Amino acid sequence: MTITAAADGSALGNPGPAGWAWYVNDDCWRAGGWPHGTNNQGELMAVLDLFRATSHLPDEDLHILCDSQYVINSVTKWMPGWKRKGWRKSDGKPVLNVDILKDIDKELKGRKYTFEWVRGHAGHDLNEAADDRA
Repeated sequence: MTITAAADGSALGNPGPAGWAWYVNDDCWRAGGWPHGTNNQGELMAVLDLFRATSHLPDEDLHILCDSQYVINSVTKWMPGWKRKGWRKSDGKPVLNVDILKDIDKELKGRKYTFEWVRGHAGHDLNEAADDRA
């Protein structure tokens, strides 16, 4: 079986009060936040918490709908190179949000997952539900 979930983050002022949420259905979702953060931190935190919340289902595929190219590229493209370079970007500067990314990296071990980019605020039901909660 595949679990399909939307993950989203937000920040008022960016940075400012920040929130995150993931959503499967009205009975299966979670949200949180903190007083000061960025939208990218919120987006990443939603994905991290989704992996943690489904860690007891390691044999289930996870299909994540996400409106953040930053998150999708970070997890699916850039992370292996960053790890090889000691969590530094190609210009030698430290990777932003490295603590959350390292936690996501740990959660990915042994998991089957895919990301699908969805346009934000375009009426996609799951994404809108996650956005409302973030």
